[in-house]
This record gives sequence, C-alpha cells and structure tokens, in this order.
Amino acid sequence: MNPADVLALLPFLLIAGTSVFVMLAIAACRRHWPSLCMTLIGLAAAFGSLWLVAPLVPRKVTPLLILDQYALFYIGLIIAATFAIAILCYGYLERHSEPREELYVLLLVATLGSMVLVASRHFVSFFLGLEILSVALYALSAYLHTRSRPLEAGIKYLVLAGSSSAFLLFGMALIYAQAGTMDLSRMAAFLAGPPSSPLILVGLMLIITGIGFKLGVVPFHLWTPDVYEGAPAPVTAFIATVSKGAIFAILLRYFYVSGAQHVHSVFVVFAIIAVASMFVGNLLALLQNNVKRILAYSSIAHMGYLLAAFEAGGSMASEAIAFYLVAYFITTVGAFGVVTVLSDEERDADTLADYSGLFWRRPVLASIFTVMLLSLAGIPLTAGFLAKFYVVAAGVSAAIWALILILVISSVIGLFYYLRVLVTMYARVPEEVPVPTSFHPGSYVLIALTVLLVWLGVNPGPLLNVIKVIKVASMM
Repeated sequence: MNPADVLALLPFLLIAGTSVFVMLAIAACRRHWPSLCMTLIGLAAAFGSLWLVAPLVPRKVTPLLILDQYALFYIGLIIAATFAIAILCYGYLERHSEPREELYVLLLVATLGSMVLVASRHFVSFFLGLEILSVALYALSAYLHTRSRPLEAGIKYLVLAGSSSAFLLFGMALIYAQAGTMDLSRMAAFLAGPPSSPLILVGLMLIITGIGFKLGVVPFHLWTPDVYEGAPAPVTAFIATVSKGAIFAILLRYFYVSGAQHVHSVFVVFAIIAVASMFVGNLLALLQNNVKRILAYSSIAHMGYLLAAFEAGGSMASEAIAFYLVAYFITTVGAFGVVTVLSDEERDADTLADYSGLFWRRPVLASIFTVMLLSLAGIPLTAGFLAKFYVVAAGVSAAIWALILILVISSVIGLFYYLRVLVTMYARVPEEVPVPTSFHPGSYVLIALTVLLVWLGVNPGPLLNVIKVIKVASMM
C-alpha cells in the first residue's frame, strides 16, 4: 500500500480514529456535550476529506475496496445523514438518565461499516462492512436498555439480522465454490449468460434473501415495524436511512457489476419482491395507529419503489436511485426528527394521539412534519415528487410498464395514511393549548432539512449535475 492509497482511505481512517478518540475521552471524562462535539468534528473532517480523495479516484485499495465517484457520493451521503442524526441524539439523550456518551461511539462504528459497504468490491469486505454495521445496530436499537421496548427491538434485530447474515454467507460460499473467486468484477464471466450451475442460482437466491432482510422488503419485512417502534427515535432514523442506503448501494454495485441483474430468474424475483413491498407496505400502513409503525411500513413501500428503478437498469436507473435515496434520507431523517423532538423521558411520541392538534400547539414543528409527509407521498414542490418522477422515467425508458403502473397505484394508496396523520395534526382539540417545551437543538436540523427538501424539489439541477458524473464501479 502506497501513500496515495492511505490518502484514499482518509475518510475511513478519520471515522475510525474519531470513534477510538471518543471512547478514550469517555474513559477519562464522562461528559455529554464534549462527546457530541468530538463526534461532529470527526464527521465534518471525514466529509471534508472527500475533496482530497476525489482527485485520486478511481482507485483500487487492496483487493477489497474501490474508491470511485460512486463510493464517494454515497460515503458523503452517509456522513451527512449521521451528522444530522448525531445532533438529534444529543437533545434526545439529554432527557434520559442512562449513560449517553457511548451512543456516539456506536454511531461512528455503524457509519464506518456503512462506508466499507459502499466501497466494497469483494465478498470479504462486503461481509466485513455488513457485520460492523449490524453489530453496532444491535446495541443502538437496545440502547435504552432499562425500557422493555428498546430491549425487545434489539433482541429481535439481533436474531433476524444474524439469520440474514447466515443466508448471505452461505450464498457467498456457494458462488465462490462454483466461480472460484470472491471478486465482484471477475464474477461477470460466470453470469454473462444463463447460469451453468445450479450452485450459482441457489447462491444468488440466498444472497437476495440476506439482502432482503437487511432492506426490510417483503417477505423479509417482519422485523421492520417492531424494531422501528421499539428503538430510540434517532436510532430508528439511522436504521431507516444510513443502514438501508448502504445496503442498497452495495446491491446496485454487486448486481450491476457482476452481471447478476441480467439473469432472468433474478429479474423475476426482484420484480415480485418490488410489487409485494409496494402493496404490502402501503396497505398495512393504513391499519396502523402508531406513527413509527406507519413510517416503518412506508419505508417498506419506498424500498419497493427503489427496486422498481433497480429493475430498469442502465445509467438512468442508477441516477434515479441516487436522487431518490438523497430525497429519502432527507425526508426520513426529518420525519423521525420530529418524533425525536416531541419525545420525552418516559417514551417516544409515536402514537397518533401525540400529534392531535399539533399545529395549534407547535405550529413550526407541525409545518416541518407536513413537508416531510408530503414529500414521502410524492407531492409536487418537494424532492419526493421529483424522486418518484425520475423512478417512473427510468421505468418508462426500460419499458417495465407493469412495475410502473403498480408503483403509481400503490403511491395513491399511500396518500391516505399520510393524510390521516396530517388531519390529526391540524384538527382542533377542545383542550387548552399548552405552553411549548424548551427549544430542542435538533430543531435547527429539522429547519435545515425542510429548506433543503423544498429547494431540491424546486431546483434539483445542482444535485443532478453531481449524480450524472457517478458511474457504478467506474473501475473494478
């Protein structure tokens, strides 16, 4: 490894170093505010280092990692989302008596695992990044261990994520047994035509099963609503965005580069999963009275929309997916950020009753939540509308008419449960309007996310110019 390789790994080194530094600082002096500051400084430094790395890409760093513009884009998105979530965590944890500082160490470790995933070009780094991410998420989900629901969420995620990792590892082993390589680019020769061995097909199906569990798509979605409901609100935001975004980025790289996407049976399986996720996610959300569960089923549907774009294939599909993930990150962090700000030391504000008449109690917060829900529903003047438009455009360009029609129909179904939350927030309540609570530091994040969401919905040009230069695995 030469100095240029070390420089290319600078974002990873900064995140890993920050996690160690915060851990040592906690051992010396347990204080919440300094721990947050060190975390934010490390994240900001890692984000800034991407400009130093950019002139060096594309670059292979050992057989395991590749730093290209595709990886840098998603690493930047992951770091930016973690930065916002860390600020939300501060205000949330200030209301709790549990030890607070270790959460930032876990958050940084999970971020590191996500970064390794999006830069992976080998089964070993794929699995290593996935396990670094997953192990940190087990602890994050159960962080408020004195409560029963977070502990239950952590145990459920541990069992199901461990099972999904077993499927994934066994699928990798079968493909390695047949192909004799764990390098993604070398697998293309074995997948260029119809699979010559049943081991390849079985291995692909097992990998799809493992990835399906991580994405929370149907029929591997059963853990999603329970974990979303039980985990602390800012942790749920991290699981819904950074975790799923990293998995989708490696899914895109793996199946596009290896050529697995062109296997007919793989295409059919993903189409079935996409259709089921869109319908099941939206229909089950209609039955929920818990806001976190509504957002959980909504995320299942959104993963279905992304899989519809994934099925389209080609450069237009990868651009649509990148834009959609940016809009999804902003919207989902903002939505769970509102839940975070409204939560207290006793429980998270996750029932519809908590939002009854919210506009008359907290008009700014209700307006922010309105924008987030409208974006999730795909209403014009928000980034969510353009994200769905680009997905539909990618599907039309590939002539996958059935998937696009189902996407439109299921999106209409989704309008009902978003409107249900909106009606609850704007309904007049006979009770006396209480005095607003003290200002939450996460409110600054929510305001910034709202402005960004509307700005991207009105002027997406700058982001699209960045996305257009992204090439999936420009060098493998």
